[in-house]
Amino acid sequence: MAITLKANQRQNLKQSVTREIRLEGNIPSVVYGKDKEPITVAVNSIELLKTVRDEGKNAIISLDIEGKDTVDVMLHEYQVDPLKDELIHADFYVVNMSEEMDVEVPVHLEGEAAGSKEGGVVQQPLYDLAVRAKPRDIPEEIVVDISELNIGDSIMVGDLKESRKYEITEDENTTIVSVTPPEEMPEDEPDTDSDAEPEVINEKSEDAEEDSEEKEE
Repeated sequence: MAITLKANQRQNLKQSVTREIRLEGNIPSVVYGKDKEPITVAVNSIELLKTVRDEGKNAIISLDIEGKDTVDVMLHEYQVDPLKDELIHADFYVVNMSEEMDVEVPVHLEGEAAGSKEGGVVQQPLYDLAVRAKPRDIPEEIVVDISELNIGDSIMVGDLKESRKYEITEDENTTIVSVTPPEEMPEDEPDTDSDAEPEVINEKSEDAEEDSEEKEE
């Protein structure tokens, strides 16, 4: 079931108006899609963040645009202010619910690898998996159980179970997660006696100095 999000049309695109929209807690946005005329809108920033947090980045959003028909969209891209860490712009893509589409789905590791209990290091080089599915069949995440992995073991894309609802388009030879041996500690170098006094070359002993003085007398 799609999550409903209200949107207001934006006619005035001046910077001053855009700034005012953000001050009101809204995000300037654009709605576009295949054979669709782009529409400039504004959506509530808190509601959008809550939707993405609760439903995932591939959530189907039923965008209720003021004065227009409701459209099914996905959050395609967004911009964040690096200083304030706040959303400042969003792009919504109109989706056809009957057509498959290509998306990236987060990979979630589940369990504790057996090898990690022996000092092995769990490494995850792949965090998102390329998937093709109809919008309603796109999984929020793909869970990978790593509890049986010992040191030296790995899970490849080709090891994942097939699903009737979506097709994994990622290269099957791509490593998702592996458990590597613990890093070897470098051997301690032999200690050197830093307190030892350096050998002094050509230093005369006290007796030698006294003999020399007697001869001179």
